[in-house]
Amino acid sequence: MNVRVRRRAAAYGAVSVAALASLCGCGAGGHRLGGSTPLPDVRSPASADGPALGLTEDDAGLLGSQRTSSPRGESRFEAARQALTALHPAYLRLLVDWAAVQPDPHRPAALEAQVSGCARGRGPCVPYAGIRDELAAIASQQRAADVLGAGRSFQVVIDIFGAPAWAARAPSGCERAGSTPFSRPLASAAIAAYRGLIRSLLALGAREGVALRWWSPWNEPNDAVFISPQRAACTAGSTPLAPAVYAQLARAMAAELEAAGGERHLLLGELNAYQSNSPDSTSISQFVAALPADVICLSETWSIHAYASRGSAAAPIDPVKALEGALDLRGGCARRAGIWVTEAGAGASHPGQPRPAGGGEEAAGCMALAEQLLAWHSDPRVGAVFQYTFREDPAFPVGLLSADLSHTYPTYRLWLAWSRLHAAARPPPAGAVGCA
Repeated sequence: MNVRVRRRAAAYGAVSVAALASLCGCGAGGHRLGGSTPLPDVRSPASADGPALGLTEDDAGLLGSQRTSSPRGESRFEAARQALTALHPAYLRLLVDWAAVQPDPHRPAALEAQVSGCARGRGPCVPYAGIRDELAAIASQQRAADVLGAGRSFQVVIDIFGAPAWAARAPSGCERAGSTPFSRPLASAAIAAYRGLIRSLLALGAREGVALRWWSPWNEPNDAVFISPQRAACTAGSTPLAPAVYAQLARAMAAELEAAGGERHLLLGELNAYQSNSPDSTSISQFVAALPADVICLSETWSIHAYASRGSAAAPIDPVKALEGALDLRGGCARRAGIWVTEAGAGASHPGQPRPAGGGEEAAGCMALAEQLLAWHSDPRVGAVFQYTFREDPAFPVGLLSADLSHTYPTYRLWLAWSRLHAAARPPPAGAVGCA
């Protein structure tokens, strides 16, 4: 398992919010559930504004549209909140760690549990009440956008992960070394509880005045960090098990959203950018090929994680192209499906490793991300790109601001330039604006 995966597992250890992206919707439109009206397909191949841009953040105080009380003397916190708002994101990807919010099967999910507001112990810190306060902050941004006539903004994408110990199956197959119940598939009897979590999130959204329209069944299902085992035996050529596990979750989520009614859309995939198989991973192509046909057709929009890397760490094939090719091979409803890059960003040459010191390294990462953005802009199937994260998570340092909010990385200026031009329906910046 590579360093990126190990660090990402740590980064997902608590309830977190992630990723804003798209004033214009997905490249292929939304899938309709329960007779709801799909989001309009407002992007055509000739569209100048290209994919919508976004951001990841799990701090309710930074997400709000108005000043939040900060620790004495912490002007950095308020400046960071204003910097986030200036990006004018449209989608907010909300990561829900089920294992963290519902450790007891006899108690409902603790969607209002207190969160420190620190970045893994680093201040400034403004405590908040979990997902409830995150949604309240998002609601304030949506109201502000309505006043400005900006249309839909800060739309939430729910992405669930993490099996509670009581909901997980027993160990089996080629389980990743050190696996805990967090990574194991759900027991059949726990699917009803999974649907119950979806209902509780829908109810909370209704109470906070936030329409939860976009839903992803499970994060990085082709990675043993999130579904273990990936395979029946510990060889890269053995039978992949994760696609069937994911199919069960996708069907359950689709059924629950269908029952809830209203405008709901599935976002399938959330795949790690693996392009080859291993005992602990399933490649993009193999995962998509192994999914049942009915699951493939649950949505017209798929998502992939693709970070900017440099030198020997650079991927030989763009993960977006790999996903597009895998979907096209399935034909029918999968052909020409829209793609969202729900995790993107730049840090070290190998994303997720500690950042090297120096402005030159920061600029190099920024230029690598700019190159990716230009490539995705020219692809009419890419409808949204999400930055992970805004405030740096020390466990996976690819953020736009440092964890203590004292330093702004060049990638922030890059995203700000792209966001402004996208909002104005203008062509992308020429070159790596803001990276130098």
